[in-house]
Amino acid sequence: MAARFVSPMIRRRPANASQPAESEQDSRVPGDVTNSATNDTTDNVIQNAESLVKNSTINAQPPLTEEPVEQLVRVAFGTYRQARDYSLVLLSQGIVHSFDRSEEGPFEILVDPEHEERALHQIELYRRENPPRKDNPPMPLAVSAQPVWVLLVPVACTLADFGNYIAGIHSKGLSDAYKVLHGEWWRTITALTLHGDSHHLASNLVSGYIVLNLLAYRIPLARMAPFLAASSALANFCVALTVQSDYRALGFSTFVFACIGALSVIEFRLMPRETHGMLRRFAPLCGAISIAVFLGLGEHADILGHGYGFIAGMLCGLIPKKKMLRWGTPTTLKDIVWIAAYFAIFAIGWALALN
Repeated sequence: MAARFVSPMIRRRPANASQPAESEQDSRVPGDVTNSATNDTTDNVIQNAESLVKNSTINAQPPLTEEPVEQLVRVAFGTYRQARDYSLVLLSQGIVHSFDRSEEGPFEILVDPEHEERALHQIELYRRENPPRKDNPPMPLAVSAQPVWVLLVPVACTLADFGNYIAGIHSKGLSDAYKVLHGEWWRTITALTLHGDSHHLASNLVSGYIVLNLLAYRIPLARMAPFLAASSALANFCVALTVQSDYRALGFSTFVFACIGALSVIEFRLMPRETHGMLRRFAPLCGAISIAVFLGLGEHADILGHGYGFIAGMLCGLIPKKKMLRWGTPTTLKDIVWIAAYFAIFAIGWALALN
């Protein structure tokens, strides 16, 4: 509202001014005013006018409000590895940004609007030299250290068995169907860590490392290993429940087949729907079943354990969220809890077996 200026010739009374006495109003006669009275009246009028102008100016000012916070602008998004590379590019140029996962799934890079143009330019220069990968690219075989700590359990327990460092460890940890069904359920866990000979151990370690290495490209092994261990123990229990007779088994191969089943389901979930022909989507499952049959059959192979392990592993492949598998996820300190849970499963099993 614009300020209103009042003419000093018009007399205005302030709101808090007291009304003059009625007798004084009646006794005034036009022209019967002294010079001093005239000056006082003029001064009052001017003061009243200035007061009104001041009050009107103050009221005309808009109310104070908080300045709106500028919204961050997304300049790039992609898998964890892609967004990480973009973040490194912006860091090298001193551009402040935010790196986080969006609600839709991919990781995104957010910057202030004033840095948007510069950030887009730097990311575009990087993309020209390093084109972004597809959402579900073929996974090359590479060496990863993640499977080492997973395979540490069967290696340590088997060496303790071969060296006779613990008395009766072989007989106490063997999976016996009769004893399992009569209360010694922990044998389904301890049997995963024992092997018949060095050839048996070596075959499980080599095949296990290859499968775990491929699985590590989709998700940190810490978030799958506890579930795979529990599902492998459940597979051994199902074997005992199926046979219900004098049947003994041991070996880490049940865990390996559970990993194959989990990896096949994960790859099946990531296959794009627009592939040519619906059968193309089942290629990972068909390939995994073929590998399981090829590796799982043998003269002394635990065929039931391999089959149940493969089925249990397929159920584990449904646990991770699809967006986590598709866009990737980094390894964090919280994964230590899952690693501890993996080792705790075998520690509890052996604690009960040796007592």
